[in-house]
Amino acid sequence: MDGCDCIEPLWPTDDLLVKYQYISDFFIALAYFSIPLELIYFVKKSSFFPYRWVLIQFGAFIVLCGATHLINLWTFTTHTKTVAMVMTIAKVSTAVVSCATALMLVHIIPDLLSVKTRELFLKNKAEELDREMGLIRTQEETGRHVRMLTHEIRSTLDRHTILKTTLVELGRTLALEECALWMPSRSGSSLQLSHTLRHQITVGSSVPINLPVVNQVFSSNRAIIIPHTSPLARIRPLAGRYVPPEVAAVRVPLLHLSNFQINDWPELSAKSFAIMVLMLPSDSARKWHGHELELVEVVADQVAVALSHAAILEESMRARDLLMEQNVALDLARREAEMAIRARNDFLAVMNHEMRTPMNAIIALSSLLLETELTPEQRLMVETVLKSSNLLATLINDVLDLSKLEDGSLELEIKAFNLHAVFKEVMSFIKPIASIKRLSVSVMLAPDLPLCAIGDEKRLMQTILNISGNAVKFTKEGHITLVAAIVKTDSLREFRTPEFHPTASDEHFYLKVQIKDTGCGISPQDLPHVFTKFAHPQSGGNRGFNGSGLGLAICKRFVTLMGGHIWLDSEGTGRGCTATFIVKLGVCDNTNTYQQQLIPLVWPSSADSDLSAPKAHPDGRGSASLKSRYQRSV
Repeated sequence: MDGCDCIEPLWPTDDLLVKYQYISDFFIALAYFSIPLELIYFVKKSSFFPYRWVLIQFGAFIVLCGATHLINLWTFTTHTKTVAMVMTIAKVSTAVVSCATALMLVHIIPDLLSVKTRELFLKNKAEELDREMGLIRTQEETGRHVRMLTHEIRSTLDRHTILKTTLVELGRTLALEECALWMPSRSGSSLQLSHTLRHQITVGSSVPINLPVVNQVFSSNRAIIIPHTSPLARIRPLAGRYVPPEVAAVRVPLLHLSNFQINDWPELSAKSFAIMVLMLPSDSARKWHGHELELVEVVADQVAVALSHAAILEESMRARDLLMEQNVALDLARREAEMAIRARNDFLAVMNHEMRTPMNAIIALSSLLLETELTPEQRLMVETVLKSSNLLATLINDVLDLSKLEDGSLELEIKAFNLHAVFKEVMSFIKPIASIKRLSVSVMLAPDLPLCAIGDEKRLMQTILNISGNAVKFTKEGHITLVAAIVKTDSLREFRTPEFHPTASDEHFYLKVQIKDTGCGISPQDLPHVFTKFAHPQSGGNRGFNGSGLGLAICKRFVTLMGGHIWLDSEGTGRGCTATFIVKLGVCDNTNTYQQQLIPLVWPSSADSDLSAPKAHPDGRGSASLKSRYQRSV
C-alpha cells in the first residue's frame, strides 16, 4: 500500500484556480438569474402558450441553481456555519425543485409530441380553405361569364340574334364542340333544330316531343347529362372513331305575351319549352363540372327572359301597326262621315225650303176649303188632307231638328223671355185640339214661379208642345193637367241620376214641368224605349195611333241641352201617363219689361174631380185658397 499511486495525493489550494472558479460561479449565477427573466418576458408576451405553470416551475429551478452557485462564492475561503446552512438549504431546495420538474416533464412530453398532429390538422384546414377559395374564385369567374353573356344577350331584342349570340358566347366560354337549340313546332308535337353553333348539321330536323329524354329534360329545372346516343345529341355528324363526349341539356321556358293574364301570373301549363344541348369536345377526358352546369342554367334563364322581352316587343310592334291601320281606316271613315253629314245637311236645307213652301200652301188652302160649304163626304176628304199635311209638316220639322241635334250644329238661343207667356202660348195651341176630343186641359203655375227667365224660349216651348201634343193624341177621354214649379234647393238631391247632377246656385234655378193625362198609358216593357228614335210602343192601347217616333227623342235631346232630365211614369196600359222634365234656366233680374197679365182661374169640369184642385165654395172662399196656391190657371 505504501508504494501504490492509486490515490492522488492531496493538492494544496491554488489561488489562481480558486479565482477562476470564483469568477465562473459568478457568471453561472448571473446566467441562471437572467434565464427566468427571459422566461417571464416570453410568458407575458405569448398569449397562446398552454404550459405557463411549467415555465414558472422551471424558472424557480433555475433561480435556485443560480443561488447555489452564488452562495458557493463564500465557500472558497474559511466561512461560518451560517453560510454552510444557507448553502445546504439552497442545494436541498434545488434538488426538490429539479426532481419535481423532471417528473412533470414526463407528463408533458406526450403533449409536446402531439404538436405534430395539430400541425397536420392545421395543414388539412389550410388545404380545405384553399379549396373553398378556389370554389369562390370559380363562382366569381362564373358570375363574370354570366354577366358578360347576359350583356351580350340583352344587347338586342331580335329573337334570332339573341339565340345566335347565346350559342356563340357559350361555345367560346365553355370551349364546346357543338351547341344547338331545339325549338317547339307550331303544332307542339315535335321539336325542330333551329340554331347550331358550328353548322355541322342542317337545321330543320325534328324529334318527337314525347320521347323519354325530352320529358326528362322538360320535367327538370336543372341542366342534366343526357346520353350521347339520344336523338337530342345528334347535332354533329358521326365521322371516324372518337371518345364519346359528354352532352348536357337544359330547358328554356318560352313566355309569350298571350300567356299573361291581367293581374295574375301565367299557369305552368301555359308555358312551352325549348331545349338547349351542349356538347363537350370529343377525344378528351373532360367532364362537366358543377359550376359549368350552373352557368348553363343561369344562361338558359336569361335567354328565357330575353326571349320574353323580344316576344313582347314583337306583340307591341304588331299592335302598333294594327293601331296605325285602324287609325288610317278611322280617319278615312271620319272624312267620309263628314262628307255624308255635309251632303245630308245640304239635302235637308234644300228639302226644308222646297218641301215647306208647297206644304204650307196645302195646309192653308185646306183650312180655307173647310170654311166653305161642303158635303159631309167632301169635308171628310179635306180634313184627311189637312191632317196628313200637318203630320207631314211635323215630320219634316222633327227630322230637321234631329239632324241638327245629332251633328251638333244646333245651338241654344239664350235670352230673357216671359216664362208665363210660354205656358199660355202652349195652351192656346193644344186647347182647340183637345176641345174637339172633348178633353179638359188645365195648367197650374206655382206662386213662386218667376215671370222672367233666361234660356231658349223656342226649345222649351217646343218640348212642352211635343209632350202636351202626345198627351192629347193618346187620350180619348178625361183630362190633361200641366203643372209648373221651381224645384226647391233641398229637393235637388232627389232627382239626381248617373247622367243628371243638379247643383244649386244663385244665378240659376231648376224648372219642373209635369204633364199628366188619362190616356192609354204605357206598358212597363215599353217604358225603357220611349226616348229611342223611331220607337213605337208595342202595347195594344197605342197601336191605333200613328207617328214618326221622333217627338220624345227630340224632347230628350232638347232637355239634355238645357242641362236637365226627362222621364215618364205609367202604371200600365189604360191607366194614363205622367211625363216630367226638369230644365235649368237663368235668373232674370229685370222683370219690369214682362208685366204679368192675370186672367181668371179656369179649372176642369166636374168630370175631372180626381185632380188635386180644390173646389170653390159659393161664398168665394175656394177662390181665395186657389189664388194662394196658384198664381195663374189657364
